[in-house]
Amino acid sequence: MATEPSNFHVPSIDITPYVTTGTPEERAAVARAIDDACRTVGFMQILGHGIPDETIAGLTEAMDAFFALDLETKKTYKTPPKINRGYSPPKSESLSLSLGVESANRMNDFFEAFNVGSAQSDFPGVELPAEDYAENVWPDIAGFRAKVDAYYVEAKRVAETMTVIFADALGLPTGFYDTYTGHSLDVMRMNNYALPPGRIRLDGDLIGMGEHTDYGIVTVLWADQVKGLQVLGTDGSWNDVNPADDALLINLGDVTARWTNDQWMSTLHRVKPPIVDGTIERRRSAAYFHDGDIDAVIATMPHLIDDEHPNRYPEPITVGEHIRAKLAGSRAGKKNDTAGAEKDRVLAARG
Repeated sequence: MATEPSNFHVPSIDITPYVTTGTPEERAAVARAIDDACRTVGFMQILGHGIPDETIAGLTEAMDAFFALDLETKKTYKTPPKINRGYSPPKSESLSLSLGVESANRMNDFFEAFNVGSAQSDFPGVELPAEDYAENVWPDIAGFRAKVDAYYVEAKRVAETMTVIFADALGLPTGFYDTYTGHSLDVMRMNNYALPPGRIRLDGDLIGMGEHTDYGIVTVLWADQVKGLQVLGTDGSWNDVNPADDALLINLGDVTARWTNDQWMSTLHRVKPPIVDGTIERRRSAAYFHDGDIDAVIATMPHLIDDEHPNRYPEPITVGEHIRAKLAGSRAGKKNDTAGAEKDRVLAARG
């Protein structure tokens, strides 16, 4: 059971001053709030993001239409494990392996997903590896692509707005992130947590999505207001987090943790949808991962290294090297041996 310790809190922050024309004082207040959330929780609720209600409604309509298809039809949109596009059937992935840790119950994750992302054709004139910037596959469903694309554009805008706030919060030059995100390796994953009605035989605890950290710079998450998402507190407790009305959830990925020498937190989280009468209560989410350019070299920011904070990541790494090791774990079942500090957090959480 998740607990709600008094010291665990996911703050709500209105980013309107960065979405519209806010005063320097208003923006500074937002940046301070973001900095505090990134240092203490690594998750936050974002209000004032500016995504129209009808765009979100279109996204959920598209998701419902696809996930309502029969399994065999959905599997026709499946891609090889190294290609992070298309359909992922239930129990085909294990997110904990992205951190080099076996699932606690050796069961793969009970969720299905459909992924779209940055493609080679989005960056004409730039030489990019086809495997990493794969072209998207689109189901033959009327309006699906248009509705998903409309939300994708808005989520990308929110992610880029967050990096503007991050630069201010960290005291970095204006436009710092632009040099690392010109052809950002972004992916949007639409998730569906559901199992057919009837009794479920479990070999251990049912996990919708195993404990993991996100991989890149920042994640923008839309989700149903259904319990399931749990975030690891600093006291080792798992805590339910549900989006507030009109809010998006924002969390940091490992690239940001590396950049900031873990002073900003890439927090462990998992999904455990509730079971009612032997059936998972359906839960949907759409996570937009803003990961950075595949060839961007990530090294700890010098001003965040001192006697109190020795460099935890002395070896720079490219975004591509980092993401490939993560995906080899989650999608191809190969334990990630480069996880380091992230793996330590999982093992500590398990006691």
